[in-house]
Amino acid sequence: MADIEGAFGADIDYAMLNKIYGASSDSTKGRYSPAECIGCRKENIEGDPDMKHVSTSYAERANLTMRMHNRRFTRLTNAFSKKFENHAHMVAIYAVWYNWIRIHKTLRVTPAMAAGLSATVIDWTDIVEAMDADAPAKKRGHYKKTADEISN
Repeated sequence: MADIEGAFGADIDYAMLNKIYGASSDSTKGRYSPAECIGCRKENIEGDPDMKHVSTSYAERANLTMRMHNRRFTRLTNAFSKKFENHAHMVAIYAVWYNWIRIHKTLRVTPAMAAGLSATVIDWTDIVEAMDADAPAKKRGHYKKTADEISN
């Protein structure tokens, strides 16, 4: 809740939908499947939200889109990040691509352009140049010695 208030203050209509899960039916036992949603509870958190529009559809669609575009988020995969830091970097790269580079069919522009944050489509060259200007590449350190270089 502190994040919501920090971003929007008290001037927001905010509600939460909590799904209630229970054991799945006998027909799915023995297979990999999540628990079954047996109900929902809507809770008013801040302001005066229209409770008939409280839903998880947008969040679930965003999660599915992320999983479909990024193998690190698909279930039961071997495309994982060994370090959390690398995982966070991949999420940031995905967010830049999705919002600033990818032209969405329904919008016919990037979301950044639709929101008025950019006047043109940005490509990866622009992103890399901005990164290099912010923090120029440093000289790489020494690599681990190869077996030929190791003397016993």
